[in-house]
Amino acid sequence: MLYNHITELIGNTPLLRIDPAVHQLPNVEIYAKLETYNPFGSLKDRVAWGMLQDEIEQIVEKQQTIIEFSSGNTGKALAVLASLYRINYETITNRIKVPEVHDLLRLMGASIEVLPGMSECPDPNDPNDPLTYLEQKIHADPSHYFHTDQYRNVKNYQTHYEHTGREIFEDLGAVDYFFGALGTAGSTRGVSTFLKEQFADLQTVGIVAEKGDFIPGLRNIDEMSEVGIFEKTLYQDILPVDAQDALSGMLTLISQAGVLGGPSSGAVYYAMVQYLKQQCLEWAEPKKVVFIVCDRVEWYLSYIQKRRPELFEQKVPEGSFWKLKATDFQHAPSIAPEHIERFLREEDPLIVDTRGSLAYKIGHLPNSLNIPDDKLADILTFGVPFPHERTILFVCPKGDISKKFAFFLQRKGYKAYSLEGGIIQWRKDHQQLLRSPA
Repeated sequence: MLYNHITELIGNTPLLRIDPAVHQLPNVEIYAKLETYNPFGSLKDRVAWGMLQDEIEQIVEKQQTIIEFSSGNTGKALAVLASLYRINYETITNRIKVPEVHDLLRLMGASIEVLPGMSECPDPNDPNDPLTYLEQKIHADPSHYFHTDQYRNVKNYQTHYEHTGREIFEDLGAVDYFFGALGTAGSTRGVSTFLKEQFADLQTVGIVAEKGDFIPGLRNIDEMSEVGIFEKTLYQDILPVDAQDALSGMLTLISQAGVLGGPSSGAVYYAMVQYLKQQCLEWAEPKKVVFIVCDRVEWYLSYIQKRRPELFEQKVPEGSFWKLKATDFQHAPSIAPEHIERFLREEDPLIVDTRGSLAYKIGHLPNSLNIPDDKLADILTFGVPFPHERTILFVCPKGDISKKFAFFLQRKGYKAYSLEGGIIQWRKDHQQLLRSPA
Protein backbone atom coordinates (compact mmCIF):
# COMPACT_ATOMS: atom_id res chain seq x y z
CA MET A 1 0.00 0.00 0.00
CA LEU A 2 1.54 3.27 -1.17
CA TYR A 3 1.40 6.58 0.72
CA ASN A 4 2.79 9.98 -0.26
CA HIS A 5 3.12 11.58 3.18
CA ILE A 6 3.56 10.21 6.69
CA THR A 7 0.46 12.06 7.93
CA GLU A 8 -1.67 9.86 5.65
CA LEU A 9 -0.90 7.01 8.03
CA ILE A 10 -2.52 8.76 11.00
CA GLY A 11 -5.81 7.14 11.98
CA ASN A 12 -7.75 4.15 10.64
CA THR A 13 -6.11 2.00 13.29
CA PRO A 14 -7.08 -1.66 13.83
CA LEU A 15 -9.73 -2.87 16.25
CA LEU A 16 -8.64 -6.15 17.85
CA ARG A 17 -11.01 -8.60 19.53
CA ILE A 18 -9.42 -9.84 22.76
CA ASP A 19 -9.69 -13.61 23.13
CA PRO A 20 -12.20 -14.37 25.92
CA ALA A 21 -9.65 -16.83 27.33
CA VAL A 22 -7.57 -13.76 28.27
CA HIS A 23 -10.18 -11.78 30.21
CA GLN A 24 -12.35 -14.79 31.24
CA LEU A 25 -15.51 -12.70 31.49
CA PRO A 26 -18.82 -14.30 30.47
CA ASN A 27 -21.15 -12.37 28.16
CA VAL A 28 -18.42 -9.87 27.28
CA GLU A 29 -16.77 -9.13 23.95
CA ILE A 30 -13.76 -6.85 24.46
CA TYR A 31 -12.17 -4.92 21.59
CA ALA A 32 -8.90 -2.98 21.73
CA LYS A 33 -8.49 0.09 19.51
CA LEU A 34 -4.78 -0.15 18.69
CA GLU A 35 -3.61 3.46 18.54
CA THR A 36 -0.04 2.16 18.62
CA TYR A 37 -0.41 1.74 14.84
CA ASN A 38 -0.26 5.49 14.31
CA PRO A 39 3.06 6.44 12.66
CA PHE A 40 4.64 8.16 15.68
CA GLY A 41 3.37 5.44 18.00
CA SER A 42 0.46 6.83 19.99
CA LEU A 43 -3.08 8.12 20.21
CA LYS A 44 -1.72 11.66 20.35
CA ASP A 45 -0.62 11.55 16.70
CA ARG A 46 -4.26 12.20 15.83
CA VAL A 47 -4.51 15.15 18.21
CA ALA A 48 -1.21 16.75 17.17
CA TRP A 49 -2.10 16.61 13.48
CA GLY A 50 -5.71 17.61 14.18
CA MET A 51 -4.53 20.80 15.91
CA LEU A 52 -2.03 21.64 13.14
CA GLN A 53 -3.56 20.43 9.89
CA ASP A 54 -5.61 23.53 9.07
CA GLU A 55 -2.92 25.92 10.31
CA ILE A 56 0.34 24.42 9.12
CA GLU A 57 0.71 26.41 5.88
CA GLN A 58 0.32 29.69 7.74
CA ILE A 59 2.69 28.56 10.51
CA VAL A 60 5.33 27.70 7.91
CA GLU A 61 4.80 30.95 6.02
CA LYS A 62 5.27 32.97 9.22
CA GLN A 63 8.08 30.67 10.44
CA GLN A 64 6.41 30.47 13.83
CA THR A 65 7.54 28.19 16.64
CA ILE A 66 4.98 25.63 17.78
CA ILE A 67 4.71 25.69 21.56
CA GLU A 68 2.85 23.34 23.91
CA PHE A 69 2.67 22.27 27.54
CA SER A 70 3.54 18.59 27.23
CA SER A 71 5.84 15.98 28.71
CA GLY A 72 4.61 13.00 26.71
CA ASN A 73 3.06 11.74 23.50
CA THR A 74 1.60 15.04 22.30
CA GLY A 75 5.04 16.59 22.57
CA LYS A 76 6.64 13.73 20.64
CA ALA A 77 4.11 13.94 17.81
CA LEU A 78 4.38 17.74 17.59
CA ALA A 79 8.17 17.51 17.54
CA VAL A 80 8.10 15.13 14.56
CA LEU A 81 5.57 17.23 12.66
CA ALA A 82 7.53 20.42 13.30
CA SER A 83 10.68 18.75 12.02
CA LEU A 84 8.88 17.56 8.87
CA TYR A 85 7.81 21.11 8.07
CA ARG A 86 11.20 22.65 8.98
CA ILE A 87 9.85 24.72 11.84
CA ASN A 88 10.78 24.85 15.52
CA TYR A 89 8.97 23.16 18.38
CA GLU A 90 9.26 24.13 22.04
CA THR A 91 7.75 22.18 24.91
CA ILE A 92 7.11 23.69 28.32
CA THR A 93 6.84 21.17 31.13
CA ASN A 94 6.92 21.09 34.90
CA ARG A 95 8.74 17.77 34.90
CA ILE A 96 9.46 14.91 32.52
CA LYS A 97 9.45 11.82 34.74
CA VAL A 98 10.25 9.26 32.04
CA PRO A 99 13.85 9.58 30.76
CA GLU A 100 13.05 7.98 27.39
CA VAL A 101 10.54 10.74 26.63
CA HIS A 102 13.10 13.47 27.37
CA ASP A 103 15.69 11.73 25.20
CA LEU A 104 13.25 11.27 22.31
CA LEU A 105 12.22 14.92 22.38
CA ARG A 106 15.87 15.94 22.27
CA LEU A 107 16.51 13.48 19.44
CA MET A 108 13.66 15.03 17.47
CA GLY A 109 15.12 18.51 17.87
CA ALA A 110 12.65 19.89 20.40
CA SER A 111 13.55 22.73 22.73
CA ILE A 112 12.62 21.75 26.30
CA GLU A 113 12.04 24.28 29.08
CA VAL A 114 11.46 22.74 32.50
CA LEU A 115 9.56 24.76 35.09
CA PRO A 116 8.36 24.11 38.61
CA GLY A 117 4.74 23.02 38.81
CA MET A 118 2.24 22.76 41.62
CA SER A 119 0.76 19.60 40.11
CA GLU A 120 1.24 17.25 37.21
CA CYS A 121 -1.61 19.05 35.47
CA PRO A 122 -1.87 22.73 34.52
CA ASP A 123 -4.07 24.98 36.62
CA PRO A 124 -5.05 28.11 34.65
CA ASN A 125 -6.03 29.87 37.90
CA ASP A 126 -2.59 29.51 39.45
CA PRO A 127 -0.31 32.47 38.55
CA ASN A 128 2.75 30.29 39.20
CA ASP A 129 1.56 27.41 37.01
CA PRO A 130 3.57 26.44 33.89
CA LEU A 131 0.55 27.01 31.63
CA THR A 132 0.26 30.58 32.90
CA TYR A 133 3.98 31.03 32.30
CA LEU A 134 3.55 29.70 28.77
CA GLU A 135 0.76 32.18 28.04
CA GLN A 136 2.83 35.05 29.40
CA LYS A 137 5.70 33.98 27.16
CA ILE A 138 3.43 33.96 24.10
CA HIS A 139 1.94 37.34 25.05
CA ALA A 140 5.43 38.85 25.11
CA ASP A 141 6.01 37.83 21.46
CA PRO A 142 2.68 36.67 19.98
CA SER A 143 3.76 36.61 16.34
CA HIS A 144 6.63 34.24 17.13
CA TYR A 145 4.54 31.37 18.55
CA PHE A 146 1.70 29.10 17.55
CA HIS A 147 0.16 27.58 20.68
CA THR A 148 -1.61 24.26 20.07
CA ASP A 149 -3.16 24.44 23.57
CA GLN A 150 -4.10 20.77 23.93
CA TYR A 151 -5.84 21.19 27.31
CA ARG A 152 -8.41 23.65 25.96
CA ASN A 153 -8.33 23.22 22.19
CA VAL A 154 -11.67 21.84 20.99
CA LYS A 155 -9.85 20.18 18.09
CA ASN A 156 -8.41 17.76 20.67
CA TYR A 157 -11.75 16.03 21.18
CA GLN A 158 -13.24 16.94 17.78
CA THR A 159 -10.50 14.89 16.13
CA HIS A 160 -11.61 11.84 18.10
CA TYR A 161 -15.27 12.61 17.46
CA GLU A 162 -14.78 12.87 13.70
CA HIS A 163 -12.33 10.00 13.29
CA THR A 164 -11.64 7.65 16.23
CA GLY A 165 -15.27 7.35 17.31
CA ARG A 166 -16.50 7.00 13.75
CA GLU A 167 -13.93 4.29 12.99
CA ILE A 168 -15.05 2.25 16.00
CA PHE A 169 -18.70 2.53 14.98
CA GLU A 170 -18.01 1.60 11.36
CA ASP A 171 -16.08 -1.50 12.46
CA LEU A 172 -18.33 -2.63 15.29
CA GLY A 173 -21.71 -0.92 15.21
CA ALA A 174 -23.34 -0.18 18.55
CA VAL A 175 -21.03 -0.27 21.59
CA ASP A 176 -22.27 -0.92 25.13
CA TYR A 177 -19.22 0.19 27.16
CA PHE A 178 -16.29 2.45 26.35
CA PHE A 179 -13.25 2.67 28.66
CA GLY A 180 -10.50 5.26 28.29
CA ALA A 181 -7.55 6.79 30.14
CA LEU A 182 -8.00 10.36 31.40
CA GLY A 183 -5.14 12.75 30.66
CA THR A 184 -6.35 15.70 28.59
CA ALA A 185 -9.70 13.81 28.28
CA GLY A 186 -9.83 14.50 24.53
CA SER A 187 -10.12 10.89 23.38
CA THR A 188 -12.79 9.81 25.85
CA ARG A 189 -14.86 12.95 25.26
CA GLY A 190 -14.68 12.75 21.47
CA VAL A 191 -15.18 8.99 21.12
CA SER A 192 -17.94 8.69 23.71
CA THR A 193 -19.85 11.68 22.30
CA PHE A 194 -19.90 10.16 18.82
CA LEU A 195 -20.77 6.65 19.99
CA LYS A 196 -23.52 7.88 22.30
CA GLU A 197 -25.17 9.63 19.36
CA GLN A 198 -25.38 6.24 17.66
CA PHE A 199 -26.33 4.25 20.77
CA ALA A 200 -27.88 6.24 23.60
CA ASP A 201 -27.31 3.52 26.21
CA LEU A 202 -23.51 3.68 25.90
CA GLN A 203 -21.74 3.61 29.27
CA THR A 204 -18.48 5.59 29.40
CA VAL A 205 -15.92 4.86 32.11
CA GLY A 206 -12.79 6.96 32.66
CA ILE A 207 -9.60 5.69 34.27
CA VAL A 208 -7.41 7.91 36.49
CA ALA A 209 -4.28 7.37 38.58
CA GLU A 210 -4.59 6.92 42.32
CA LYS A 211 -3.65 10.04 44.26
CA GLY A 212 0.03 9.99 45.16
CA ASP A 213 0.86 7.51 42.40
CA PHE A 214 2.30 8.11 38.93
CA ILE A 215 1.16 6.40 35.74
CA PRO A 216 2.47 8.04 32.55
CA GLY A 217 -0.33 9.74 30.65
CA LEU A 218 -2.92 9.59 33.46
CA ARG A 219 -4.00 12.31 35.90
CA ASN A 220 -5.62 11.76 39.27
CA ILE A 221 -9.20 12.84 39.80
CA ASP A 222 -8.28 16.14 41.50
CA GLU A 223 -6.05 17.11 38.59
CA MET A 224 -8.81 16.38 36.07
CA SER A 225 -10.81 19.33 37.40
CA GLU A 226 -8.01 21.54 36.07
CA VAL A 227 -8.36 20.30 32.45
CA GLY A 228 -10.43 22.67 30.33
CA ILE A 229 -12.05 20.10 28.02
CA PHE A 230 -12.89 17.55 30.75
CA GLU A 231 -16.66 17.07 31.18
CA LYS A 232 -17.37 14.92 34.23
CA THR A 233 -21.02 14.41 33.28
CA LEU A 234 -19.97 12.30 30.27
CA TYR A 235 -18.77 9.49 32.53
CA GLN A 236 -20.93 6.96 34.31
CA ASP A 237 -17.94 6.04 36.47
CA ILE A 238 -14.35 7.18 37.00
CA LEU A 239 -12.05 4.50 38.39
CA PRO A 240 -8.67 5.04 40.11
CA VAL A 241 -5.80 2.61 39.45
CA ASP A 242 -2.36 2.39 41.05
CA ALA A 243 0.92 1.77 39.23
CA GLN A 244 1.30 -1.85 40.29
CA ASP A 245 -2.16 -2.80 38.99
CA ALA A 246 -1.50 -0.84 35.80
CA LEU A 247 1.64 -2.89 35.21
CA SER A 248 -0.26 -6.11 35.90
CA GLY A 249 -2.79 -5.16 33.24
CA MET A 250 -0.03 -4.19 30.84
CA LEU A 251 1.74 -7.53 31.29
CA THR A 252 -1.50 -9.41 30.66
CA LEU A 253 -1.99 -7.56 27.38
CA ILE A 254 1.59 -8.22 26.32
CA SER A 255 1.92 -11.87 27.30
CA GLN A 256 -1.60 -13.14 26.63
CA ALA A 257 -2.93 -10.91 23.86
CA GLY A 258 0.29 -9.88 22.09
CA VAL A 259 -0.62 -6.21 22.53
CA LEU A 260 2.51 -4.20 23.35
CA GLY A 261 0.71 -1.37 25.13
CA GLY A 262 2.27 0.83 27.80
CA PRO A 263 1.31 1.44 31.45
CA SER A 264 -1.70 3.65 30.66
CA SER A 265 -3.17 0.92 28.45
CA GLY A 266 -2.52 -1.57 31.23
CA ALA A 267 -4.31 0.69 33.71
CA VAL A 268 -7.39 0.84 31.50
CA TYR A 269 -7.39 -2.91 30.86
CA TYR A 270 -6.96 -3.81 34.54
CA ALA A 271 -9.67 -1.41 35.76
CA MET A 272 -12.02 -2.47 32.97
CA VAL A 273 -11.79 -6.19 33.76
CA GLN A 274 -12.24 -5.61 37.51
CA TYR A 275 -15.23 -3.35 36.85
CA LEU A 276 -16.94 -5.78 34.48
CA LYS A 277 -16.49 -8.85 36.69
CA GLN A 278 -19.59 -8.03 38.71
CA GLN A 279 -21.51 -6.29 35.94
CA CYS A 280 -21.35 -9.15 33.44
CA LEU A 281 -22.96 -11.67 35.80
CA GLU A 282 -26.25 -9.80 35.44
CA TRP A 283 -26.28 -9.71 31.63
CA ALA A 284 -28.52 -12.05 29.67
CA GLU A 285 -26.86 -11.17 26.35
CA PRO A 286 -23.24 -10.41 25.42
CA LYS A 287 -22.13 -6.78 25.64
CA LYS A 288 -19.61 -5.11 23.35
CA VAL A 289 -16.82 -3.27 25.17
CA VAL A 290 -14.12 -1.08 23.63
CA PHE A 291 -10.96 0.33 25.19
CA ILE A 292 -8.05 2.28 23.74
CA VAL A 293 -4.45 1.09 23.68
CA CYS A 294 -2.79 4.52 23.87
CA ASP A 295 0.89 3.89 23.16
CA ARG A 296 3.68 1.30 23.16
CA VAL A 297 5.56 -0.22 26.05
CA GLU A 298 9.06 0.59 24.75
CA TRP A 299 8.88 4.24 25.88
CA TYR A 300 8.58 3.15 29.52
CA LEU A 301 11.23 0.51 30.18
CA SER A 302 12.97 2.57 32.89
CA TYR A 303 9.60 3.22 34.58
CA ILE A 304 8.79 -0.50 34.53
CA GLN A 305 12.27 -1.52 35.67
CA LYS A 306 11.97 0.57 38.84
CA ARG A 307 8.60 -0.88 39.76
CA ARG A 308 9.09 -4.47 38.59
CA PRO A 309 12.86 -5.13 38.73
CA GLU A 310 12.26 -8.88 38.87
CA LEU A 311 11.13 -8.76 35.23
CA PHE A 312 14.68 -7.75 34.33
CA GLU A 313 16.27 -10.44 36.51
CA GLN A 314 17.27 -7.88 39.11
CA LYS A 315 17.18 -8.55 42.83
CA VAL A 316 14.12 -7.03 44.50
CA PRO A 317 14.99 -5.48 47.90
CA GLU A 318 12.60 -6.56 50.62
CA GLY A 319 9.98 -3.87 51.29
CA SER A 320 10.79 -1.91 48.13
CA PHE A 321 9.26 1.56 48.06
CA TRP A 322 8.21 1.09 44.44
CA LYS A 323 6.08 -1.92 45.40
CA LEU A 324 3.72 0.15 47.57
CA LYS A 325 0.09 0.18 46.47
CA ALA A 326 -2.12 3.22 46.86
CA THR A 327 -4.38 1.41 49.32
CA ASP A 328 -1.38 1.00 51.64
CA PHE A 329 -0.88 4.68 52.35
CA GLN A 330 -4.39 6.16 52.15
CA HIS A 331 -4.44 6.59 55.94
CA ALA A 332 -0.83 7.64 56.37
CA PRO A 333 -0.23 10.07 59.28
CA SER A 334 -0.58 13.74 58.32
CA ILE A 335 -0.24 17.04 60.12
CA ALA A 336 -3.14 19.41 59.47
CA PRO A 337 -2.30 23.07 58.71
CA GLU A 338 -3.94 24.29 61.93
CA HIS A 339 -1.59 22.08 63.98
CA ILE A 340 1.60 22.66 62.05
CA GLU A 341 3.06 25.48 64.17
CA ARG A 342 2.73 23.46 67.38
CA PHE A 343 4.10 20.38 65.64
CA LEU A 344 7.16 22.24 64.38
CA ARG A 345 7.78 23.79 67.79
CA GLU A 346 7.41 20.58 69.81
CA GLU A 347 8.87 17.99 67.43
CA ASP A 348 11.55 20.04 65.63
CA PRO A 349 11.25 17.66 62.67
CA LEU A 350 13.61 17.06 59.81
CA ILE A 351 11.61 18.57 56.91
CA VAL A 352 12.09 16.84 53.55
CA ASP A 353 10.68 18.65 50.51
CA THR A 354 10.10 16.10 47.72
CA ARG A 355 9.38 18.54 44.87
CA GLY A 356 11.72 19.23 41.98
CA SER A 357 14.80 21.32 42.67
CA LEU A 358 13.60 24.39 40.78
CA ALA A 359 10.26 24.49 42.60
CA TYR A 360 12.14 24.13 45.89
CA LYS A 361 14.47 27.04 45.06
CA ILE A 362 11.55 29.34 44.27
CA GLY A 363 9.86 28.71 47.61
CA HIS A 364 10.20 26.21 50.46
CA LEU A 365 9.52 25.78 54.17
CA PRO A 366 12.20 27.20 56.50
CA ASN A 367 14.90 24.70 57.49
CA SER A 368 13.79 22.12 54.92
CA LEU A 369 16.05 20.08 52.66
CA ASN A 370 15.25 19.03 49.10
CA ILE A 371 15.25 15.46 47.77
CA PRO A 372 13.01 15.10 44.65
CA ASP A 373 10.51 12.27 45.01
CA ASP A 374 11.92 10.03 42.27
CA LYS A 375 15.42 10.27 43.76
CA LEU A 376 14.13 9.75 47.30
CA ALA A 377 12.16 6.68 46.21
CA ASP A 378 15.32 5.16 44.73
CA ILE A 379 17.26 5.89 47.93
CA LEU A 380 14.59 4.40 50.19
CA THR A 381 14.50 1.22 48.15
CA PHE A 382 18.00 0.43 49.39
CA GLY A 383 17.96 2.03 52.85
CA VAL A 384 16.79 4.95 54.99
CA PRO A 385 19.26 7.87 55.12
CA PHE A 386 17.59 9.65 58.06
CA PRO A 387 18.44 9.30 61.76
CA HIS A 388 15.99 7.03 63.55
CA GLU A 389 15.69 9.37 66.54
CA ARG A 390 14.47 12.36 64.44
CA THR A 391 10.84 13.05 63.61
CA ILE A 392 10.46 13.52 59.85
CA LEU A 393 7.96 15.70 57.98
CA PHE A 394 7.55 15.09 54.24
CA VAL A 395 6.31 17.89 51.99
CA CYS A 396 5.02 17.74 48.39
CA PRO A 397 2.75 19.98 46.26
CA LYS A 398 -0.63 18.68 47.47
CA GLY A 399 0.11 16.22 50.26
CA ASP A 400 -0.50 13.08 48.20
CA ILE A 401 3.02 11.87 47.41
CA SER A 402 4.31 12.84 50.85
CA LYS A 403 1.79 10.42 52.42
CA LYS A 404 3.51 7.58 50.62
CA PHE A 405 6.90 8.45 52.12
CA ALA A 406 5.43 8.95 55.60
CA PHE A 407 3.71 5.56 55.49
CA PHE A 408 6.84 3.82 54.24
CA LEU A 409 9.00 5.16 57.06
CA GLN A 410 6.36 4.66 59.75
CA ARG A 411 6.23 1.02 58.73
CA LYS A 412 9.97 0.87 59.39
CA GLY A 413 9.56 2.29 62.89
CA TYR A 414 10.22 5.98 62.21
CA LYS A 415 8.13 8.91 63.43
CA ALA A 416 7.21 10.23 59.99
CA TYR A 417 4.38 12.48 58.86
CA SER A 418 3.02 14.21 55.77
CA LEU A 419 2.10 17.89 55.53
CA GLU A 420 -1.63 17.81 54.80
CA GLY A 421 -2.48 19.87 51.73
CA GLY A 422 1.20 20.29 50.90
CA ILE A 423 2.88 23.48 49.75
CA ILE A 424 -0.31 24.65 48.06
CA GLN A 425 -2.23 24.71 51.34
CA TRP A 426 0.78 26.21 53.16
CA ARG A 427 0.80 29.06 50.67
CA LYS A 428 -2.98 29.56 50.89
CA ASP A 429 -2.61 29.94 54.65
CA HIS A 430 -0.09 32.74 54.00
CA GLN A 431 2.68 30.85 55.71
CA GLN A 432 6.28 31.86 55.09
CA LEU A 433 8.18 30.39 52.13
CA LEU A 434 11.89 30.98 51.70
CA ARG A 435 13.62 31.46 48.36
CA SER A 436 17.04 29.94 47.72
CA PRO A 437 19.83 32.27 46.56
CA ALA A 438 20.39 32.27 42.80
